[in-house]
Amino acid sequence: MKNVLILFADGSEELEAVTVVNLLRRGGIEYALRREPVQGLGPMQVHVAEEDVPRAEELLLREQR
Repeated sequence: MKNVLILFADGSEELEAVTVVNLLRRGGIEYALRREPVQGLGPMQVHVAEEDVPRAEELLLREQR
Protein backbone atom coordinates (compact mmCIF):
# COMPACT_ATOMS: atom_id res chain seq x y z
CA MET A 1 0.00 0.00 0.00
CA LYS A 2 1.38 3.41 -0.96
CA ASN A 3 1.75 6.18 1.58
CA VAL A 4 -0.80 8.92 1.02
CA LEU A 5 0.83 12.34 1.17
CA ILE A 6 -1.24 15.14 2.60
CA LEU A 7 -0.64 18.83 2.96
CA PHE A 8 1.01 19.45 6.31
CA ALA A 9 2.18 23.05 6.03
CA ASP A 10 1.52 25.82 3.59
CA GLY A 11 4.51 28.12 3.93
CA SER A 12 3.23 31.64 3.63
CA GLU A 13 6.87 32.66 3.62
CA GLU A 14 9.90 30.72 2.48
CA LEU A 15 11.42 30.91 5.96
CA GLU A 16 8.31 29.27 7.42
CA ALA A 17 8.58 26.32 5.01
CA VAL A 18 12.31 25.95 5.77
CA THR A 19 11.58 25.88 9.51
CA VAL A 20 9.00 23.11 9.07
CA VAL A 21 11.33 21.12 6.81
CA ASN A 22 14.14 21.37 9.37
CA LEU A 23 11.84 20.10 12.13
CA LEU A 24 10.73 17.17 9.99
CA ARG A 25 14.33 16.28 9.14
CA ARG A 26 15.39 16.34 12.79
CA GLY A 27 12.39 14.18 13.64
CA GLY A 28 13.19 11.66 10.92
CA ILE A 29 9.92 12.30 9.08
CA GLU A 30 9.94 12.03 5.31
CA TYR A 31 8.35 14.89 3.40
CA ALA A 32 7.80 16.20 -0.09
CA LEU A 33 7.93 19.80 -1.26
CA ARG A 34 5.60 21.11 -3.90
CA ARG A 35 5.23 24.56 -5.39
CA GLU A 36 2.10 26.35 -4.32
CA PRO A 37 -0.41 25.89 -7.17
CA VAL A 38 -2.03 29.30 -6.61
CA GLN A 39 0.31 32.21 -7.12
CA GLY A 40 0.49 34.57 -4.18
CA LEU A 41 -0.35 32.08 -1.42
CA GLY A 42 3.27 31.27 -0.65
CA PRO A 43 6.22 29.61 -2.30
CA MET A 44 5.98 26.01 -1.07
CA GLN A 45 3.73 23.36 0.40
CA VAL A 46 5.14 20.67 2.69
CA HIS A 47 3.48 17.26 2.43
CA VAL A 48 3.94 14.30 4.78
CA ALA A 49 2.54 10.78 4.83
CA GLU A 50 -0.84 10.60 6.49
CA GLU A 51 0.44 8.27 9.20
CA ASP A 52 3.24 10.73 10.08
CA VAL A 53 0.94 13.72 10.65
CA PRO A 54 0.45 13.15 14.41
CA ARG A 55 4.21 12.96 15.01
CA ALA A 56 4.87 15.96 12.75
CA GLU A 57 2.24 17.99 14.62
CA GLU A 58 3.80 16.99 17.93
CA LEU A 59 7.21 18.22 16.75
CA LEU A 60 5.75 21.49 15.55
CA LEU A 61 3.86 22.11 18.80
CA ARG A 62 6.94 21.30 20.88
CA GLU A 63 9.00 23.77 18.83
CA GLN A 64 6.45 26.54 19.35
CA ARG A 65 6.65 26.31 23.16
